[in-house]
Amino acid sequence: MTTTASSSTSHHLSPAFPGRAPWGTAGKLRAWQQGAMEKYLQDQPRDFLAVATPGAGKTTFALTLASWLLHHHVVQQVTVVAPTEHLKKQWAEAAARIGIKLDPEYSAGPLSREYQGIAITYAGVGVRPMLHRNRVEQRKTLVILDEIHHAGDSKSWGEACLEAFEPATRRLALTGTPFRSDTNPIPFVAYEEGNDGIRRSAADYTYGYGSALADGVVRPVIFMSYSGNMRWRTKAGDEIAARLGEPMTKDAVSQAWRTALDPRGEWMPAVLRAADQRLTEVRKAIPDAGALVIAADQDSARAYAKLIREITGDKATVVLSDDTGASKNIDAFSASTDRWMVAVRMVSEGVDVPRLAVGVYATTISTPLFFAQAVGRFVRSRRRGETASVFLPTVPDLLTFANEMERERDHVLDKPKKEGEEDPYAESEKEMDEANREQDEDTGEQEQFAFEALESEATFDRVMYNGAEFGMQAHPGSEEEQDYLGIPGLLEPDQVQLLLQKRQARQIAHSRKKPDDEADLLELPAERRPVVSHKELMELRKQLNTMVGAYVHQSGKPHGVIHTELRRVCGGPPSAEATGGQLRQRIAKVQEWATRMK
Repeated sequence: MTTTASSSTSHHLSPAFPGRAPWGTAGKLRAWQQGAMEKYLQDQPRDFLAVATPGAGKTTFALTLASWLLHHHVVQQVTVVAPTEHLKKQWAEAAARIGIKLDPEYSAGPLSREYQGIAITYAGVGVRPMLHRNRVEQRKTLVILDEIHHAGDSKSWGEACLEAFEPATRRLALTGTPFRSDTNPIPFVAYEEGNDGIRRSAADYTYGYGSALADGVVRPVIFMSYSGNMRWRTKAGDEIAARLGEPMTKDAVSQAWRTALDPRGEWMPAVLRAADQRLTEVRKAIPDAGALVIAADQDSARAYAKLIREITGDKATVVLSDDTGASKNIDAFSASTDRWMVAVRMVSEGVDVPRLAVGVYATTISTPLFFAQAVGRFVRSRRRGETASVFLPTVPDLLTFANEMERERDHVLDKPKKEGEEDPYAESEKEMDEANREQDEDTGEQEQFAFEALESEATFDRVMYNGAEFGMQAHPGSEEEQDYLGIPGLLEPDQVQLLLQKRQARQIAHSRKKPDDEADLLELPAERRPVVSHKELMELRKQLNTMVGAYVHQSGKPHGVIHTELRRVCGGPPSAEATGGQLRQRIAKVQEWATRMK
């Protein structure tokens, strides 16, 4: 049965498990960590699944439990299984701080007597499962499976973990993101059938983002979304123009998104400048705050680092997955007060750099698991009132994930799907492998979506916080954008909400004051309005989207719904293909709707 943590402050453990013990546990545990410990000690299960939001402190809970089991001779050794090489070393370092010595370099043979266990990767288990089975058969072992959902990344990994650790005395499974869309069963995880006949993973203890936010364990996250006009050339030689965030096909969304992330365009420099400005504001309250760009590949990472140097004058730390010094670079950045780090995927999960407070999501990976883990790099709180800011492109799936940060999910084995139904939380096994791997590989995406990015520009689109949307479309550097970039770095969650509401109210009031010449132009019949250039068309699209953004907050309707209604009422193609007259007609219609609602 799942136990969910309630909101309360940290305090010492009960007499049955004193908070400061002679075997080296931490002096205090957070409330959820204590609750999970008490649940475990009450039942003493062989298998235990703890689901806790990224940044909550799963490592501390697991090592405290390991220390208790070792001290009480329930187990004689510990094996930690982690997703990456960097994380297994991070586990060994954390264990050493409380007196448990784990060997992160173990490969085969007898373990030195100075160690009480080992730290390995899932890939390492997959290579030699029988080696690890023999080890757990010889001595009573606690196996800690960090981010257990990775055991379902491939059939071979799951089978290897099952073979290696089936004889273990105790197994502790940990995850911050238990949801997967594939139906690969995760070893040692219990599945319960609901009233609908669907089997879902059953956690023994759950501590979600909402509870962690209320407890001050994690920071509130402010999402800064940027749209803009994109232009690219397809493999067939056709030039396509579209606005990021407008309704379009999946392939077009992918191409527009990749055009935005192209370091040669204007979108990335504009977003990096905005993110650096936000970092400067945050550092007024948090002097050592750092920022991270999560890049899609190594070439992009290097190009972004170059842009950061040009924009800020400071060198960015670049972390590449196949660089032998990657772990040292992460550790050095973590211990410094440097402003920027750029990394490819490997910093998206589990890596602990608590001072990261600003992020730029510059990858086209659109799985909920990867997104949640990426955002998890910025939410770890060191003191009450810190806020995190994540900059991302206006892409429907990402906006959905951002707006549903507090949604708790389980791994579903049986997933009947209605014909034509699309699930924004569904990702294929191929996409999961892409999101979780460390090495850059040729995925075939370039061939599938072959194109040439020609032009991109950034428009400040909206702010998302706690499931609500604020702001309106505006040029980078505009007063509207500056309002949000200047939000203080130290605020309580309710203060963030109140401040955003005030910013929005002021901007909506300002947006209703239209210049006389613009109003006069809208009064002209469509056939008498001048023919417009490509640049003027882009300006009209910006204007339309600004007004739609303002109307979103008046009406409560999503952007896509309003654009669809405009096409139904006014006629014509999507905005990216509309003529100047059609765009002006839609602008006038939105203005008419907004006036009626006053």
